[in-house]
Amino acid sequence: MYQPRHRHFEVADPAALLSELSAIVPATLVTLGSGSLHTSILPMLFDREGGSNGTLHGHLARPNPQWRAIDADVEALAIFDGPDAYISPAWYEEKRLSGKVVPTWNYVTVLAYGSITLHPEPEWLLPHVRRLVDRHEVARADPWSVDDAPDGYVETQIKAIVGVEFRISRLEAKRKLSQNRSAADVAGTITGLAAGSPREQAVADEMRRATRRRE
Repeated sequence: MYQPRHRHFEVADPAALLSELSAIVPATLVTLGSGSLHTSILPMLFDREGGSNGTLHGHLARPNPQWRAIDADVEALAIFDGPDAYISPAWYEEKRLSGKVVPTWNYVTVLAYGSITLHPEPEWLLPHVRRLVDRHEVARADPWSVDDAPDGYVETQIKAIVGVEFRISRLEAKRKLSQNRSAADVAGTITGLAAGSPREQAVADEMRRATRRRE
């Protein structure tokens, strides 16, 4: 992933950002096999202690041809995208001072590279599905549990999926949040985004966090 030479957008702890994003957004899993690229959107669990760079766990539907084309010897990519939004130069103080401004796009992202091992066995899939469900249900007022399903139902359903164990070989992360702009430009951008859509407001929140990190 491109990182400008000024290094304003680099992330000190990519694994921490991966842990944060993987808890709230799905991965875009990209693999190369059978002479073409394959992609799927799927939630994944991040185990920071699994291997030198951590491990991701997910699953694909059996009818999905992607898993059959996965080559364990070919590097795969999992992309976790956080908030993103268009940035208007009209929000910059520099627009009023010199007019020398252009639009850009702010975003937060983590790229995980690694190798994949497939797990069709129920003894791997059942604990994985339980962990995945519990992670997303824990904050709900009336959380659903795997145990709420009739006896044997979940065991039948997991026959329709294949587990994905993604061993991370390297991580790249980027927070592009106007860190290269003046304090006045950042403040104007936050104000502009805060008045926009929920997605734009999320970017404004990320920019506030980035500002606090620099203080």
